[in-house]
Amino acid sequence: MFTKEEIRQRFAEQLSWEFNCDPSDFSKDENTITLPVLHEKRRMFSDKTFFLQMATFGRGTVISADEAIHPWLNEWTRDKKGFWLFEQHNFYELECELRKHGYKMSLTHHMFLPKAELIGADGLEELKIRFLEQQDLMEFYGKEEFSNALCDRFRPDRPDMLAVVALDGDKIMGMAGCSADTPDLWQIGIDVLPAYRGRGLARILVTLLRDETFRRGAIPYYGTSLSNYASWKTALASGFFPAWVETESRPDEELKFMK
Repeated sequence: MFTKEEIRQRFAEQLSWEFNCDPSDFSKDENTITLPVLHEKRRMFSDKTFFLQMATFGRGTVISADEAIHPWLNEWTRDKKGFWLFEQHNFYELECELRKHGYKMSLTHHMFLPKAELIGADGLEELKIRFLEQQDLMEFYGKEEFSNALCDRFRPDRPDMLAVVALDGDKIMGMAGCSADTPDLWQIGIDVLPAYRGRGLARILVTLLRDETFRRGAIPYYGTSLSNYASWKTALASGFFPAWVETESRPDEELKFMK
């Protein structure tokens, strides 16, 4: 097993590769601005660098951005606490500047790390539980009802490793799956079919998968959006705690179309 500090340091290291900074920058009160890189050890979410991305562990913010926007960023971040940069009024200013360069902000990801222990899941007595290995997952790709638990298709660069399902006879009530975003960092996603929600299935399945991920020598983590309150509750009930926030820009296709 890992300690809490080992888990935090491993993720600080991971983000330092992706944000072209030192891991200690995430512990500073000052903001840090760097140039984009495409590190070979990154989580394989994109095959191109982001025009801008930023992350905070709750103190200063690290911003990796194209050099063209650095002068504006230096002024924008001056005398601002890093964690406030993610507030709407600051986001609006950033959005306005990005649109001048043909970009806009995309998703904001609220990320959770696991408590450093196996916690077990109660409520299993009345459930039929089945673990699915990687080779068992192929038939579920492309099914909308499992779009959070699994990737949209098999992705060799960040493969789905295993999943756990709760069954009502032969019918799947819910599925939690995890993708190896790096060989040792596995991200968990969860889907519960509408007819079976409100029974605590998400908590049970995510807890089972987080514990099994630890047993297999990897570190589980969990991400959701600011407004997905049900997902936040699942994370907190399944042995995770809020750890950092990250966001990135994307090309503004609407502006390109208007031009």
